[in-house]
Amino acid sequence: MADIDKIIELLEKEYPVVRCTLDYTDPVHLLVATQLSAQCTDERVNKTTPELFAKYKTAEDFANADIKELESIIFPTGFYRNKARNIVACCKKLIEDFNGIIPDDINLLTTLPGVGRKTANVVLAEIYNKPAIIVDTHAKRISSRLGLTNNTDPDKIEQDLKKIIPPEKSALFSHRLVFHGREVCNARKPACERCVIRDYCRYYKNNR
Repeated sequence: MADIDKIIELLEKEYPVVRCTLDYTDPVHLLVATQLSAQCTDERVNKTTPELFAKYKTAEDFANADIKELESIIFPTGFYRNKARNIVACCKKLIEDFNGIIPDDINLLTTLPGVGRKTANVVLAEIYNKPAIIVDTHAKRISSRLGLTNNTDPDKIEQDLKKIIPPEKSALFSHRLVFHGREVCNARKPACERCVIRDYCRYYKNNR
């Protein structure tokens, strides 16, 4: 097992200020933006949401949206038909079952259409400042390369990381993996020579 305390420390020094890279101004918009980020980059989502959020400002707006108009706006994010259908259904259920208030419990959040554990954990971390491990493509790739998990299923990776990451550091650790994945540990050709945690990395040791 890699030295997780040292990995956390080095990533904190390398990326002292991190945040969710999705743009949003209220909880419903974060919920929608996170759903749009599935199989899509945050950068592309952020180019799509200004028009989207100007038109649909509340859960009620999304719940009552014309599905074709919604599809047209979110088309650049991919899988737009499924995403549009889930966003409308999600906001309808949010209103009907939770009075329009996004729940602060992962088991309740994941009852919303289109909301898996990744989206739920983003909401818990960002809106409610709760401990959360967010397993996106960067977290999946880097945790595997480091040897923090041998699983490929995101839910199992989340559970593996929960066992070793202190809860109070979990959300920021997740964000730092995103920053590190974009800056250094990319999918095709990781820049191991610039990596501050390479001495603790299984991938680096096996490929140098």
